[in-house]
Amino acid sequence: MSEALAGLKVEIAAIQADADAAAEGVARLADLPTTRARFLGRKGAITALMQWLGRLPADAKPLAGAEINALKAQVETLFDSAQARLDAAALEAALSARRVDPTLPGRVVARGATHPIQAVLDDLVDLLGRLGFELTEGPEVESEQYNFDLLNMPASHPARDMQDTFYLDGGLLLRTQTSPVQVRTMQRQAPPVRIIAPGKVFRCDADTTHSPVFHQIEGLWIDKDVTMADLKGVLTAFLRALYGDSREVRFRPSFFPFTEPSVEVDVWTGSRWMEVLGAGMVHPQVLRNVGYDPNEVQGFAFGLGVDRLAMIRYGMTDIRYLWENDQRFTRQFRGGLR
Repeated sequence: MSEALAGLKVEIAAIQADADAAAEGVARLADLPTTRARFLGRKGAITALMQWLGRLPADAKPLAGAEINALKAQVETLFDSAQARLDAAALEAALSARRVDPTLPGRVVARGATHPIQAVLDDLVDLLGRLGFELTEGPEVESEQYNFDLLNMPASHPARDMQDTFYLDGGLLLRTQTSPVQVRTMQRQAPPVRIIAPGKVFRCDADTTHSPVFHQIEGLWIDKDVTMADLKGVLTAFLRALYGDSREVRFRPSFFPFTEPSVEVDVWTGSRWMEVLGAGMVHPQVLRNVGYDPNEVQGFAFGLGVDRLAMIRYGMTDIRYLWENDQRFTRQFRGGLR
């Protein structure tokens, strides 16, 4: 054996021992790539062994190359084993950290509750659905045409004042009522129409009983033979289902630009009359505006404030409670308080 080949064997044995100790000594996954590169990298110890091949005679080079390759394979196996060991240790640590101790007290998960407005709205939609009204929705950002013009509210109407309405750029506004949904529905659907349109509406008003954002639900019934008697029958049945079969209901003459005749509807609380909604027969001009012939069809519309009904149902004195999201207030409804 040549002196160069003997020296190569000594170097291989030294690298093997060094690699064994290094692979065994790695304690963190983050350190493994650097340690591995000391032996297997482009500038590592095993790559440097190739320099020995130039010192060997031609007949010794195949044997030397085979021994270098064997060393490389053994060192790769060492570091693969180290990788597996560290992966297993990391997994065990993660599992131990998440292990459940059955002797510890259970974790209390807070129960949520349906928001009072949503609870009332769900009940209203359910009641009106039983009376044959279909649910429909529309955009909250509207044009003056749909929010005012087509509903027989001219430019001089006080509701169009900037003190009452949130105007946006481009001739748009935040809807002040859900009535535009009724207009859009009539434009795309021939009679009969029997819908309800719940949703958020926006007005420049804020105090203990008014909010700049609140909820309405409006209803519309258009057909050939719908009369004021149908309006009174439907709304009386609806309010008695909501407040009790024996509840007294009364209708008072009123005025709304999009209905004629118009009424306000009250229920008896036991001590006083309380206004709960406005209604009326759809104005003939509104029917013409959507392409209906008022000589052929007619109908009624009504609207009520969901937030006010929630305040009445739950005995609230300040509408702002509904919007503050204070858990001291909302957690009262976990048990389905009605």
